[in-house]
Amino acid sequence: MRKPATSENAINALNMLSSAQDYFVKQLSQLCQPQHSEHASFTAQEWLRDNGAHGGGIRFEAPQNSLFNRGSVNVSQIQYEDRPDKAFISATALSTIIHPINPLVPSIHIHVSWTELRSGKNYWRLMADLNPAISCEEDTANFDNTLKTLGGQYYDQAKQAGDDYFYIPALKAHRGVSHFYLEGFNPEGIEGNAFAKQFVTGVIDSYIAIFSNKLTAAKNRLTADITQQQKQTQLDYHTLYFYQVLTLDKGTTAGLLIHNQNDVGTLGSLPRFVNRHLLSQWVEKTPAPRDQLVNALVLALADNNNGISEVTTEVTTEVKINIVQVMREHYKSHAL
Repeated sequence: MRKPATSENAINALNMLSSAQDYFVKQLSQLCQPQHSEHASFTAQEWLRDNGAHGGGIRFEAPQNSLFNRGSVNVSQIQYEDRPDKAFISATALSTIIHPINPLVPSIHIHVSWTELRSGKNYWRLMADLNPAISCEEDTANFDNTLKTLGGQYYDQAKQAGDDYFYIPALKAHRGVSHFYLEGFNPEGIEGNAFAKQFVTGVIDSYIAIFSNKLTAAKNRLTADITQQQKQTQLDYHTLYFYQVLTLDKGTTAGLLIHNQNDVGTLGSLPRFVNRHLLSQWVEKTPAPRDQLVNALVLALADNNNGISEVTTEVTTEVKINIVQVMREHYKSHAL
């Protein structure tokens, strides 16, 4: 059983983010099965920090059916109220990534969290980024407009921080086309919980509208066939996503290094398939010592018995476990 944080703000954050999780899962379920609104198509997985004494979380994993390549909608709350040696008292977060199977439908990443430090500092982190394998100007413009409206006076700051965070110097490319990132957000004069609720709900609604419009367009076409080139473009983009998450995303790396009680969930953002050959070409482009990590990841994928082809590898649970081992071994020798 998960023991929750006891502060009023942490309780409110957990209630709000759990409601947002429920809302998003229902919206995605309705896209998948319009005649049903239950969570039946998503699988709930619970994980515990220290057998629940310090909290844990629950994530809903998307079914690998005609709509989803992979997807995870996770809410967690970790608290160390009984551990004065820890820098933070509690951290409450919703973190979700949806990778549709249709290459014309963009992926989405959303992270909203509330952190309370023992020093007395409390703050929100708000992130959202649209990740199309095949860019669509209309989708990008609609998502940008949503972020501008939701961000208000903080939009320019959040856009710049997001553009910086999701830039991949070695590949001279961004992960995603539309970025929003507010760190340490707790300004005076606004009610943070209400701002965060409006933000996460607005981003979800914007993404569901994009997803729904793509499905409608496919149904209205004489054929909904996806070309092999479009599939390859998606595979290559998912490989870039894989690269960015495992070599540059500080949240993912920190989550794996701090504890080992939710490894598979921490890597829930990884796409189902990656292009191992393309990843290997990026080893020499990657600065040392991170190039050693990329090479080790290529080898971990090559050891997988579920290779779809000589270059395409399925990122199974077993592969994720191998990836975690590779990353921990790397950071034993090289500090984050």
